[in-house]
Amino acid sequence: MISKTNVQEKFLQINDYWNPRISGELNDSVKVKGEFIWHHHDEEDEMFFVCKGKLVIRFRDKEIALNEGEFIVIPKGIEHQPIAEEEVHLLLIEPKTTLNTGNVVNERTVSIPERFDEH
Repeated sequence: MISKTNVQEKFLQINDYWNPRISGELNDSVKVKGEFIWHHHDEEDEMFFVCKGKLVIRFRDKEIALNEGEFIVIPKGIEHQPIAEEEVHLLLIEPKTTLNTGNVVNERTVSIPERFDEH
C-alpha cells in the first residue's frame, strides 16, 4: 500500500534515544542525544539527514557538523561516531537490515527496529 508519512508526527512518537524505528521500508527515524559508539558498516552506506537540531559526525581525522536540512553519506567501511549535544531528529537512510551499531554488538544494538503504528 502506498501512503504518505509525516516525519514530524513520527518524531512525536519517539520517547527514547539511539533506538531506530522503521518509518518506511528503507528509512529509519531516530531521536539522538549524547555520544554514540565508534563503529562502521561492512556492507552498507549510511545517510544521516538532520530534520531538527545539530549533529556532529566524528571521524578519526576530522569532524563534520550537520545542521537542519543537511545530510551526509558515510561510505561502508568508514569508522564514525555520531554526537548530539542536544536532542536531534534524524532520518537514517539505509537498508532496513543495517545494524545500528555496525560492527559492534553491545547494549545499544537494535537487532530489529520497531515499526511505527500505521495511524
